Amino acid sequence: MDTIHVTPKQLTDCWAVSESTLERWRSEGIGSVFLKLKGQVRYRIVDIEAFEESCLASSTKSVFYNYGAQAIEVLWLPHLTFSRTVE
Repeated sequence: MDTIHVTPKQLTDCWAVSESTLERWRSEGIGSVFLKLKGQVRYRIVDIEAFEESCLASSTKSVFYNYGAQAIEVLWLPHLTFSRTVE
């Protein structure tokens, strides 16, 4: 079975976020895992699907995660993830 990869641009089209948002998420460890091959970022479809599965929610309540000393509030909608730092 061949592994299918997508570019950040292709993923931004699917998730309706900017490439700079994906870049920030990569630096902060938010979002799908990714590959960096010869300086090029690629996402495997299997990893995108796994991340989306982890984002499935049965209610509209917010979920909080701690990234180091920083708390992040994550709000999920189908194919969209919004996050903000919680003071």
